[in-house]
This record gives sequence, structure tokens and C-alpha cells, in this order.
Amino acid sequence: MIGFLTLLYKEFVRFWKVGFQTILAPIISTLLYLLVFYHILDAKIEVYPDVAYTIFLIPGLVMMAVIQNAFANASSSMIQSKVSGNIIFILLSPLSYREIFFAYILASIARGFLVGAGVYLVAMIFFELPIQLPLWALLFVMMGSGLLGALGVIAGIWAEKFDQLAAFQNFIIMPLTFLSGVFYSIHSLPSVWQTVSHFNPFFYMIDGFRYGFFGVSDISPYVSLTIVTACFVAVSMFAIHVLKSGYKLRY
Repeated sequence: MIGFLTLLYKEFVRFWKVGFQTILAPIISTLLYLLVFYHILDAKIEVYPDVAYTIFLIPGLVMMAVIQNAFANASSSMIQSKVSGNIIFILLSPLSYREIFFAYILASIARGFLVGAGVYLVAMIFFELPIQLPLWALLFVMMGSGLLGALGVIAGIWAEKFDQLAAFQNFIIMPLTFLSGVFYSIHSLPSVWQTVSHFNPFFYMIDGFRYGFFGVSDISPYVSLTIVTACFVAVSMFAIHVLKSGYKLRY
């Protein structure tokens, strides 16, 4: 396990060394969303009975920060290694492709968790928001950040330049995040868009995580957890296959 732990440590140190950019900056930007929506919409919208809109919004923003930073961690690490050329040292090491993959994934989960915890703790200073079902919330954090970490590995391998990676994030990750119910309940949408939302795996992450806070959700948390877990397994298997094939890594 020494090789695996060394790579995992390297990935931890990589984002921790620039913590102002990788942890503090996402926390601040997410809290700005909260500040704006609190002042504009808090008294005008009620999604769940007896739950203020800002309270409803906080879990969505926390999960949004978690998954976006999990994706950013794996994808940026992979493409930086490719551009700088040091990916060859990882590929030549006596590590299996599963060990390489899970080192990236665990580091992504750690960064996502740190950013999400930071957003939640700062929000708790101003709002009272206890977690009613913490195990459910933790499960969705782990599976959601793991899924986005696996997507980040794939995106980092596919992208040859940083602008391609930015395009992947701006045209795929961002739209799926914003259309996942972070800022609204899908029951407020027309029936057609409710149906479309059910094809967005990010919706199940947000809704399941919000269930951990309120014990209320738009869809059964068991269904959400099953779908998110299935997506994580499928994307992880594909990412490991891409790593093993050497696509855009060896040639």
C-alpha cells in the first residue's frame, strides 16, 4: 500500500498547498450565492412547509460546492500531470490502474468534503440548520463527490488543453448542476421539465442530500441513492478502463 498511499498523499498536498484557491475561494463564492438569494427571495418563496427559502437553499449550495470541487480536483490534477509530463512517472510506477484511480477519487472526495463542510459551518453562524439524518447526508456526499471525481478523471484524460477542460465543465457540469434542483424543487416545474429532470443524475444527489437535512425529498432517498451509486460504479469502471487503455496518456 506504500505506493497507493504516497500518490494519495501527493494528491492531498497538491490541493492543500494552494488552499486559498482550492478551498477558501469556493467557500466564499458559494456563500455569495447564499447572500444574494437571502436578500432577494427569502421572504417571497416557500418550498417546504415552515421552511424558509434560505434554509431550503443551503443544502443545495453545500452539495453544489462539493460536487463541483470534486470534479475540479481530479480533472485539474490529471491535465496538469499530462501538460507538465510527470504523468509518465505515475504510469511507470508499480501501481495498478485501480490504485491510481482511487487515489485521485479519494483526494477529490476530501476536497469536496472540506469545501462543503466550510460552506455549512459558515452558514450555521447565521442560520440554524441541524442535520436530521446525518448518515444519509454523508452517503450522498461520498457517492456524489466520488462520481464527480470519476468524471473529472475522464475529463482530465480526454482534454488536451485547459480550455477543453473548461468547456467540459462549462457545457456539461455547470448546466447539470444548475438544473438539478439546487435553487428550486422540481415540483415547481411544468410536468415536461419534471420528467426531464429525472434524467439528470445530479438531481438525485441534491435531492438525497437535502433529505438528510429535512427528512423530506422530491423522490424516495432509496431510489436516489441507488441511481447515484449505479452511476458512480458505471463511470468508475469506464474511467479505470480509459486509464488502462492508455488513451491520450501513453501516445
